[in-house]
Amino acid sequence: MMDFDRLVAFETALADELVGTDVVDGHDFGSDEFNIFILTDRPTATFDQAMKAVQRARLPQSVRAAYRDSTGKDYVILWPEDLVEFRIA
Repeated sequence: MMDFDRLVAFETALADELVGTDVVDGHDFGSDEFNIFILTDRPTATFDQAMKAVQRARLPQSVRAAYRDSTGKDYVILWPEDLVEFRIA
């Protein structure tokens, strides 16, 4: 599990990596996981950019990524490609 200080440092690095219209919009931490929320109009390109920060931070291999429309409830899974269900605890 990632400690809170490392999460905050990664969140800052991620915000630095994402430029343009992408906004790192906060996080939550607990239940043996952490989530970082990003507002974007281009989820796939933003994910590709964010993965550079993930790789540099050497985060655990359990990274998962998905997006949904701001008015939607169903997630579209981006990573890992074979993930069947995405949920936020």
